[in-house]
Amino acid sequence: MAHTLVIVESPTKARTIRGFLPKGFKVEASMGHVRDLPNNASEIPASAKGQKWANLGVNTEADFDPLYVVPKDKKKVVRELKDALKGADQLLLATDEDREGESISWHLLQLLAPKVPVKRMVFHEITKEAIGKALDQTRDLDMELVHAQETRRILDRLVGYSLSPLLWKKVAWGLSAGRVQSVAVRLLVQRERARRAFCSGSYWDLKAQLEHSGSGFEAKLTHLVGRRIATGNDFDESTGGLKAGSEVRLLTEKEARALAETVQAATWSVDAVEEKPTVRKPVPPFTTSTLQQEANRKLRLSARETMRCAQGLYERGFITYMRTDSVHLSDQAISASRSCVESLYGKEYLSKGPRQFSNKARNAQEAHEAIRPSGESFRTPGDTGLEGRDLAVYDLIWKRTVASQMAEARLTMLSIDLSSGEASFRASGKRIDFPGFFRAYVEGSDDPDAALEGQELLLPALAVGDAPAPKQVEPLGHQTQPPARFSEASLVKMLEKEGIGRPSTYASIIGTIVDRGYSTLQGNALTPSFTAFAVTALLEEHFPDLVDTSFTARMENTLDEISHGKVEWLPYLEGFFKGDQGLETQVQQREGDIDPGASRTVDLEGLSCVVRIGRFGAYLESKRVGDDGEEELIKATLPREITPADLDADQAELILKQKADGPESIGEDPETGDLVYLLFGQYGPYVQRGQVSDENPKPKRASLPKGQKPEDLTLDDALGLLRLPRLLGEHPDGGRVQAGLGRFGPYVVWDKGKSEKDYRSLKGDDDVLAVGLSRALELLAMPKRGRGGRTALKDLGKPEGSEETIQVYDGPYGLYVKQGKVNASLPEGKGADDVTLEEAVELLAAKASAKKSSRKTTAAKKAPAKKAAAKKTAAKKPPATTKSGRLRASAVRVIKPADS
Repeated sequence: MAHTLVIVESPTKARTIRGFLPKGFKVEASMGHVRDLPNNASEIPASAKGQKWANLGVNTEADFDPLYVVPKDKKKVVRELKDALKGADQLLLATDEDREGESISWHLLQLLAPKVPVKRMVFHEITKEAIGKALDQTRDLDMELVHAQETRRILDRLVGYSLSPLLWKKVAWGLSAGRVQSVAVRLLVQRERARRAFCSGSYWDLKAQLEHSGSGFEAKLTHLVGRRIATGNDFDESTGGLKAGSEVRLLTEKEARALAETVQAATWSVDAVEEKPTVRKPVPPFTTSTLQQEANRKLRLSARETMRCAQGLYERGFITYMRTDSVHLSDQAISASRSCVESLYGKEYLSKGPRQFSNKARNAQEAHEAIRPSGESFRTPGDTGLEGRDLAVYDLIWKRTVASQMAEARLTMLSIDLSSGEASFRASGKRIDFPGFFRAYVEGSDDPDAALEGQELLLPALAVGDAPAPKQVEPLGHQTQPPARFSEASLVKMLEKEGIGRPSTYASIIGTIVDRGYSTLQGNALTPSFTAFAVTALLEEHFPDLVDTSFTARMENTLDEISHGKVEWLPYLEGFFKGDQGLETQVQQREGDIDPGASRTVDLEGLSCVVRIGRFGAYLESKRVGDDGEEELIKATLPREITPADLDADQAELILKQKADGPESIGEDPETGDLVYLLFGQYGPYVQRGQVSDENPKPKRASLPKGQKPEDLTLDDALGLLRLPRLLGEHPDGGRVQAGLGRFGPYVVWDKGKSEKDYRSLKGDDDVLAVGLSRALELLAMPKRGRGGRTALKDLGKPEGSEETIQVYDGPYGLYVKQGKVNASLPEGKGADDVTLEEAVELLAAKASAKKSSRKTTAAKKAPAKKAAAKKTAAKKPPATTKSGRLRASAVRVIKPADS
């Protein structure tokens, strides 16, 4: 039976759209891109092997012609899509309406070579109304978008594949460079350099607790004898002293304590009272980058996690398209927002009229609306049925969208100037006269009511001449703090501010930086590694333009102009890569000038040794004179937890001394008589009972818990760690409960017997050496999280004869059941509460059987059959490429209804 084939990117999106289409439509998923440049030598076709440009994947001698291949894991998908196209009388390409989505549709067109009418179907939300409208308003492929994506992809490949091999030779194997990635890494390194160069300054001031008419309030010292008191902003970060020319008064501790006693006993007087009305306007609805920033700040989600969650919400019809630079809201969205405000908060909380916002980010483009709840009316978070992260992210989007149409918050800023002898103080407060949009959304808090209360700081009614009574005057010492490391949120904000990269790529950029070892996440901070220092130094010296923010931003501008047809792509690529100043020439000329030894050395001031990059990470290297009078070279691995900014001479000396002379004992274990040592390894400090010997080849060891400083470690702490796991008691349902320390940190475990154990990680405030049975039982009662931090929606139990439980999860492609390492998707329409243990067993068994069958089929295939298939494929020439495979806009013919 003839049908219309609709192709989208993911199964979840396919399932959602299928419910809004009439009969006669078949929806299939491409699983993202079906074709790309080769990732490794095994993907290069035989016809291109041996060509000097083949590994690059771009023929730089033939107009930068890209070599597109179908990856192995996508061949089955392409085959299934071709089968689905058979019998179809129309093809709708319904991928996302951005550069990547347009490119996916074009590649599908090339591979499928359809002989039926083809239309491009686009939408920004997956609702019945939006899908119906999209069916009525199909269009041709936007070849400018396709061409812009291809040019950007080629440029990224030229940079990455030219510089990465150089880093392998000169620094360490497996490193990578990238057009945006390397700039982002340099930003992290520059901040870490600033932290290392920072010199802390100290200063003192006073805080007074005062009372008037039974109301207490706080005031801080501002001036002494007419001179302003120094604050942190008055200090020079490079010297730790006051900035040159500063006329502020710097109090010492002695002066501050003496002044506190003086003003405590003196009479206080109110010199001035000021009330200044002000208003706060709501912030715009979310774009891709602002959603990533706010989810990181409030929910502690990484950019990658945020985008994965938002992708799922979009594909299931909860929010509009999540890759957008726009803060614009459609008339439908404004109407839905205002309806929510009126029904939930009342008419007085509505803004006077519909509120629109304009973009301030550079090069704003892509989709045409901000991220918002989908549909003509917004579902409140409680009505969605969502849970966990999905609910948290939807709640964030809902609140921010609704708040954008709410009235401004009206505030009164309060200040009172007071004097006590020659000292001047100021008390500051805030009164909320009308909360406005604060009722729905307050930046920096997940609880609007709590945040609303925290926003207000009232002061007692005071008049000039009043004499409040001092209850306590406390001298406070301060140390200036180094510049904060970038969080994911602040790095995304910086990249957007500088016009570097696209918001849709920030998540993958940060993910790559962490995956490649250029940075680690410590808390919420991105901490650059010593390897990042070495790579950045090499690129700054030999390829300065490629890590310069302004150069990269200009490159982004040019790429956007190419997408609008204002700049020709080929001359730009020719100029960037070829010629005397081109990247290809620069790499060839400078490769011989780069000394590998110098490139692997990280230059840090203040150390008597050097830091080098080796195969297994960073290490210290120093020369010393041995007992025999000969000079010897000492090398010692740097623990991964030591950062470039924090490595000082004392730490380095301790690590090298321990390597050269052996560790010093911190005490003796009274039970065994063995000495206990504190050691430093690649993965950080650890304690060890006894020395390695023939009689004791594997002495007992235990890592220090996260946050435990080696210098603060006591013998009792060390003995406690070495005796882990420790028994906490019996579980009420039988079995033992223990606390221990593993590769993923401290934990509690319920040993049920028969090799069945249930683990939970300890939380931040829990101490593995002090946690008790009651706390352990509380943790064990919490839902268990699966891979990727997902919480099981339902526990179906254990099948007869099995030791592993089957659980139901909600993943990026929908609901699935999991047992051990085997996952199986639930049938369409089957919910978590509907599936039974028996059905889950059948699904998992079928999945396991299919995997075995697939492996056998693959092994049985013979080479002649592959060649025949290749010939058959080659016979169908894609209609939209030139002889060399280069994209040609004029050759693409999307058949319109009239043509058929």
